[in-house]
Amino acid sequence: MLDDLDRRILRHFQADPSLSAAELAERCGISAGVCWRRVEKMQAAGIIEGHEAVIDWAALGYAVEVSLRVTLDKTQPRAFDEFTSAAREVAEVIEIQTFLGRVDVRLSVLARDMSHYQQLYRDRILTLPHIADIEALMHIARLKRDEVLPV
Repeated sequence: MLDDLDRRILRHFQADPSLSAAELAERCGISAGVCWRRVEKMQAAGIIEGHEAVIDWAALGYAVEVSLRVTLDKTQPRAFDEFTSAAREVAEVIEIQTFLGRVDVRLSVLARDMSHYQQLYRDRILTLPHIADIEALMHIARLKRDEVLPV
């Protein structure tokens, strides 16, 4: 269980993951050694999984983002495993989520433009195995993107 010091470290770490251990310790009002040991302990416990670079895909020329909701043919015993394995091979699929319910899988897909998306959809997405139904949701705007939770 996290104590107050762990939560303080996490709050500062979430606010600015680029902080060095010394800077993080200073903001938390503790020594760098104590801070580092606490961070290592939370990493070992799986609370802190790593550091990420947040990439602005539009700045790299990827202007189209589509969310595909996929229902699989559940009469095939290996449908889920074969579909997700094949979807992982499509470089433009940046996220795969699974669900319980009518929709089985959601794919987040990036494309440079609509022409690129159309080609990608026809040549790579529709050829994925075991698709029973697919619905495309065109991304218009991201109103909130924040994985910071109050701790």
